[in-house]
Amino acid sequence: MNILWSSDPEAVEKYRFALGTDTQALDSAAMVARVLHDNLGIQQVIIGPDVALEPACDLAESARLDRPELGVILLRNRVDVTTLSQALRSGMREVVTADDHTALADALRRSRELTAKLAGHSGAGSGNEGHIITVFSAKGGVGKTTMSTNIATYLAQTGSKTLLVDLDLSFGDVAISLQLIPVQSVFDAVGMSGHLDEQGLGSLVTTHDDSGLDVVCAPNDPSDADRIPVHVVTELLKVARQHYDYVIVDTPPSFTEHVLAACDISSALVLIATLDIPAVKNLRVAIDTLDMLGSPKDARIIVLNRSDAKVGLRADDVVTAIKTPIAVNVPSSMTVPASVNRGVPIVLDDPKGAVSVAIRELSDGHIRQRFGDPVNGARTSHRKSLFKGRR
Repeated sequence: MNILWSSDPEAVEKYRFALGTDTQALDSAAMVARVLHDNLGIQQVIIGPDVALEPACDLAESARLDRPELGVILLRNRVDVTTLSQALRSGMREVVTADDHTALADALRRSRELTAKLAGHSGAGSGNEGHIITVFSAKGGVGKTTMSTNIATYLAQTGSKTLLVDLDLSFGDVAISLQLIPVQSVFDAVGMSGHLDEQGLGSLVTTHDDSGLDVVCAPNDPSDADRIPVHVVTELLKVARQHYDYVIVDTPPSFTEHVLAACDISSALVLIATLDIPAVKNLRVAIDTLDMLGSPKDARIIVLNRSDAKVGLRADDVVTAIKTPIAVNVPSSMTVPASVNRGVPIVLDDPKGAVSVAIRELSDGHIRQRFGDPVNGARTSHRKSLFKGRR
């Protein structure tokens, strides 16, 4: 099936000779993106001459990472060297003069042949793609980074190849929480934009010695956060899931553009609150925001941290307020701040403690089982690493 992106209501008829009958016309980038997301049967996208070059290239660049088998063909009223080079750099397969229907038909034929080859290749390995898990809270101080680092550490302990990405780009605490001294950070991915690969990703990674967890840390300089484009974060996460079983994303306490991009491509969202009115209110607002953005409800995992605190609220009050069941209650423990101050994840520092048990329940019952991983004993990761021994 084809998509024709054009605001011209007569475009389908105009290009019928080349496109055939199995073509859906759409008039906006948002509609094209949604249909591509919902329908994996789309094989070709033809972009009409009335669509501006920049959004056309944005679509092709995104498709190159997300669905490399998808063919994108650009129609222009006049093809010049600048347009051609920019289009091909973004990942479009061909640029065709709009009034040359024979050339368009030939381009579609060549693109379909390439799509068939790529689809067969990706189908053989599609089960190898990992899962992005974004950990979020709309309020600071609820233990989000502690939860992220411990989930990631535990998953790495089980034998799953795991990457932790600190997306709190201004004030990230993952490095200090794990006592890491990173040489590079998320910011260094900017220079590799558009061609980030496994080796490039490996150059950004710092490895946590005690668990084998790989980490991409936040920049040391908070001013670097404004110099990291959203598409760089998206590319980083998409490349990472090709080489890791799990990519855990720690986030700042707000829906930044980077956070929204991570949520959009995540397999699951871990949403955290504590037993205080501001945290519960912000969780409710976060859930409403995700609903408005069309985020799937079944991808959300609600975690109540410090769930046994005697502060006048109960877990039942939280469920009533957010109208969503709590997946896991994590109790309070003085061992948690002590482990944070030592830079040792609680799942390593106190593996038999109640907090560690709850984190394993979250990781096993709501993450690993969700994606079909065995939870009895360690798994054998199918991913070879170029990063072993990197510090």
